[in-house]
Amino acid sequence: MLYLKDLTYHPAATPIAILKALNLELAPQQLGLVIGPSGSGKSTLLEVLAGLAQKTAGKVMWRDQELAPDQLQQLAGLVFQFPERHFCGHTLLEELRLGHPELSKERIDQALQAVGLAHLPLSTAPRSLSGGQQRRLALAVQLIRQPYLLLLDEPTAGLDWSMRQQVISLLTQLKQQWTLLIVSHEPGELAGIADRCWTLDHGVLSVADPATLATRQTSPASAELKAGF
Repeated sequence: MLYLKDLTYHPAATPIAILKALNLELAPQQLGLVIGPSGSGKSTLLEVLAGLAQKTAGKVMWRDQELAPDQLQQLAGLVFQFPERHFCGHTLLEELRLGHPELSKERIDQALQAVGLAHLPLSTAPRSLSGGQQRRLALAVQLIRQPYLLLLDEPTAGLDWSMRQQVISLLTQLKQQWTLLIVSHEPGELAGIADRCWTLDHGVLSVADPATLATRQTSPASAELKAGF
């Protein structure tokens, strides 16, 4: 169980808190979705949960244990928005072993199998992959670390309709084994696979109904139009 109790993030340089006393509960093997406009604090929330930013007040707990930032770094795997922009390896093997040169081929094969890329040669260049495959590779990079919690920032952003469906299908499969927390600026198809939903606006988190958000689907035409810009 991921449990947030009055989580607050207020950097000294800002006049008001970015995150204001957030409360959230997410059970194991559930997919949670946080919807909010740009600047609402969504990415900051993920950075705090990944241990990349330190909370000002409140608690972040996992299975009744309060966690410090270094412990969160071990617990969570964060996939940034447009993760393909951060690829450094020239091949799949290089990308997956970055920072972990001792990884066995078995661990690598398991991660690629989990995201549906096991059929690709390890010599494949990451930047030669389709957009949907690149998002899958970014997830495999985190799965290699064997986290308990997967954090995803706008996982369908910039993808056309077909690729969005690939990612949605993958996330549906992954939540059978991992706990996922996703942030997005629009519910789209994500609300349809979410177990818990919240809205985040001006740093304030509110519970939302997944069924209600799921009615705000993004149409194929509008999705592809957005992807063209």
